[in-house]
Amino acid sequence: MAVNIPGLISVIVFYIVILIIGIIAARKSRSNRAEESFVANRSMGLWLASFTLTATNIGGGYINGTAEAMAYSGLIWTNAPILYSLSMVVVGVFYAPKMRKGRYITMFDPIQKKLGDRAGSLLFFPQFMGDVFWTAAILSALGSTMSLILDLDPVLSIIVSSCVAVFYTFIGGLYSVAYTDVIQLICLIVGLIVSCPFAFLHPSVDVSRVQDTWLGEMPTNKIGVYADLCCQILGGGLTWQVFYQRILACKTPNVARTGSIVAAVNSLLLAIPPAAIGIVGAAADWNATSYEGEIPIPQEYHSFILPMVLNYLCPLPVAVLGLGVVAAAVMSSADSSVLSSGTIFAKNIYKDVIRPQASDREVVWILRGGILVTGTLSCVLAIMVKSVYGLFYLCSDLMYVILFPQLTCVLWIGFTNTYGSLAGYILSLFLRVAAGDGLLGIPAIVHFPFYSEADGQLFPVKTLAMIVNFAGIISVSALTRHMFRRGWLSTRWDVFNVIKREEDAKIAEERGESLMMKERDDGNRDLDYAQNEKMKLKDNDMQ
Repeated sequence: MAVNIPGLISVIVFYIVILIIGIIAARKSRSNRAEESFVANRSMGLWLASFTLTATNIGGGYINGTAEAMAYSGLIWTNAPILYSLSMVVVGVFYAPKMRKGRYITMFDPIQKKLGDRAGSLLFFPQFMGDVFWTAAILSALGSTMSLILDLDPVLSIIVSSCVAVFYTFIGGLYSVAYTDVIQLICLIVGLIVSCPFAFLHPSVDVSRVQDTWLGEMPTNKIGVYADLCCQILGGGLTWQVFYQRILACKTPNVARTGSIVAAVNSLLLAIPPAAIGIVGAAADWNATSYEGEIPIPQEYHSFILPMVLNYLCPLPVAVLGLGVVAAAVMSSADSSVLSSGTIFAKNIYKDVIRPQASDREVVWILRGGILVTGTLSCVLAIMVKSVYGLFYLCSDLMYVILFPQLTCVLWIGFTNTYGSLAGYILSLFLRVAAGDGLLGIPAIVHFPFYSEADGQLFPVKTLAMIVNFAGIISVSALTRHMFRRGWLSTRWDVFNVIKREEDAKIAEERGESLMMKERDDGNRDLDYAQNEKMKLKDNDMQ
């Protein structure tokens, strides 16, 4: 099959438009101040915040993965869109206002403030791996779509798309990412709405074929695995720097809260069209189409179901428009992920740990280097790994096991300290690695209950590791604090200076309260003075 020239031209035009918008948005950042690239001077209003948060969540993995799961596993296993949207609501209600009020620049700022810069920077690695897995999933989705609709080499498609997303993120930071998100989300909505009716009305589609299977099945031995995945997606979705980067860029805590909730509703609604396309793919008689491949569709091609529906069940113009859907979804999430990791490395590792005296200009260039590294690694992984939905799940794995307990304890458990954090980190990481992972080819070192050679770990090991993390943080923090406070251990052994850090934080809090009280007293005196002056003028008038 020859290359689809009209489709190729439309994709090139789309990429050029996105590049132009990214470059124009970059001009809003007229200085080399790092904070402009990190959080856009905290200038986001409600409409821009909700748009960019929605676009970040709706990636290629979200679109293609939802269609794949709905077609081959059923509704009960298509739980990622629902749970990721629910996690955004939890972030909006509980986490976002607290983070925004603290005027942090990244999600790791409160962690480093509590645990120390060096210890806190260790938590960067789970976040980095999560960003790389997420970006790889969405790039892989785009590669499969372009290879089917345009007959382009998927590897070339992945590389070109990575370069485009990295380029405008490189030059404009969050400004470019946020404004291109708006255009990408509009393209995505239009494309999904137009594609669905054509796919359903194709003569080869008979929905009655899936009336008994679309809900999916839940084998008894998979209940633990299913519960583990649900908890992983919900808890892991609470600790994404890509979301907090936008939340911390909002004008006020109220905008951050409302924007997160609006984005969650939008994300859930936008999962309906790809889920419907998945049903169409399962209900189609592929022998009655121009598809010439193996039937039933081999498992290694299950992640291609959305581009297959667009290519074989829709007219060419609609298929090309559908390709724009996936391209827009990929761009809107890929740029966010590479910016996320670049920001954390530049701010929380380079600036806070390696070189505190670094200038803003220097930090901006380190940010750009981090963007290039993250984009390159994601591109390589997207080429090597085949399962989109597997990556979609995997990307929240370490976020759930390690980062979710750490961030939650830092924000809400006052006695959390570095000793507890490291204990929880090490214990949970050991349990997770010992459990193995089939997708990455890591063998299981420890066989938990119900383990089988055929199905692997059937026990909810990720949730177990997460609970152990919480328990380690709380118990070791409380124990070490008590031992130092009681004098059972000399503070000379406090190598992480947790007692000194607690005392400094208490002094800073008292100073802050004193300053607030002084400002309130000054305000009251000014008010009393104004009222007295007003009464004097009134008395003079009466006289």
